[in-house]
Amino acid sequence: MAKVPVPASGAVPHNKPIHPKGLYKAFAASLTGTALEWYDFAVYSAAAAVVFPVVFFPASDPLTGTILAFSTYAVGYVSRPVGGIIFGRLGDRIGRKKVLVTTLMIIGVATVLIGVLPGYTSIGIAAPIILVLLRFAQGVGVGGEWGGAVLLSSEYGDPHRRGFWASAAQVGPPAGNLLANGALAILTLALTEEQFLSFGWRIAFLVSAVLVGFGLWIRLKLEDTPIFKAIEAHGEQPNAPVREVFSKELRPLIAAILCRVGPDVLYALFTVFTLTYGIQTLGYERNQVLTAVLVGSAFQLFMIPLAGAVSDRFNRRMVYGTAAVLGAVWTFIFFGILGGNNEPMLIIGIVLGLMAHSFMYGPQAAFIVEQFSPRLRSTGSSLAYTFAGVIGGAIAPLMFTLLLSQFGTWIPVAIYVAVAGAVTLVGLAMGRDSNTVEDEDYRLLLEGTGAAPQPTGTN
Repeated sequence: MAKVPVPASGAVPHNKPIHPKGLYKAFAASLTGTALEWYDFAVYSAAAAVVFPVVFFPASDPLTGTILAFSTYAVGYVSRPVGGIIFGRLGDRIGRKKVLVTTLMIIGVATVLIGVLPGYTSIGIAAPIILVLLRFAQGVGVGGEWGGAVLLSSEYGDPHRRGFWASAAQVGPPAGNLLANGALAILTLALTEEQFLSFGWRIAFLVSAVLVGFGLWIRLKLEDTPIFKAIEAHGEQPNAPVREVFSKELRPLIAAILCRVGPDVLYALFTVFTLTYGIQTLGYERNQVLTAVLVGSAFQLFMIPLAGAVSDRFNRRMVYGTAAVLGAVWTFIFFGILGGNNEPMLIIGIVLGLMAHSFMYGPQAAFIVEQFSPRLRSTGSSLAYTFAGVIGGAIAPLMFTLLLSQFGTWIPVAIYVAVAGAVTLVGLAMGRDSNTVEDEDYRLLLEGTGAAPQPTGTN
């Protein structure tokens, strides 16, 4: 457990943030980046299934087919830890704001370039190769985005309300999914199938430039967080933050990684696997399942920040752990009641499943941030986010499909979700509760009423 620094001045920590006027800008800046990430994810997934095989990966060329498999299933996840290591470290060395401006630019430019990339018929094998490289660049940017986005909103806000302010980055997935599906729906209705395959899909990628521009406008106007400014002013930045996290805060890192597994797996079940299972196994129409997922995502826009706020009033680990248990239990109930073409029950089932996810995902950002000392937060949070994504959400849809095909029943799938929930409980048990004294100490330091705290470590 990390040691808590005590203000050397003996001053009593206060609860008010230093820059209250920047709170809402920081919240919006955090949300726009993660919303862009998930907008891109949803648009890319749709394009990869419908457009890319025609435009970039013609079936007549086996080599491009291999590249397609590599780009779709590996690049986006392999590159995220690279981004987490590079930009997480820089976030502790040069500041949260500079990193967030850079990562947003990387994601945005790569996405827009995909929208204007010539197809295979124009530039041949160079087209799929460039697409893979742009996808890799997106993953690197995404890997560095989350940790900085969480810190931007949480370190501006009152540390006693960290659950709510840190949830800004967590609203990104449902917001991005809704924006992407809305854009795709409009394009599908406005264009013929031939027009969509010809140029319509490119519009969906180019629209992301609006999110990039808005996010950059907000982020460039913000100062860095009060916590980092205090660390920087007194030369407390770590020289080798990655090495220091592994040597001094390994247990917090493991706790932060494990706590993410359950939410990632549960989200993959209710937003990805249900599409396949509902259509192919239960006979639902695609629009029925998609509508249910979109309704659940809409509820999450409000449930995630609510869950973060609830975790500020009650013990964060208790709220998180209770939701992990309820999510695992509901999975068994969900599959049990899903038989037959009952669309209202499908919607209710997915909404309740995503509600359980919200009460893990909402407090998650604050919990992960709180595991690390302020001077190592960017590195630790980014490493936890990217590594957990590989072992959690990245392989979950594949594992669900393999289990269903192997056993012919949903029960192993539900057991897999339950095991993921148990892994999350282990992570929560290894972690520590909220500690506002660390933030207050650095804020007193910035005000000139305290002395530089000693770097925290593990016992």
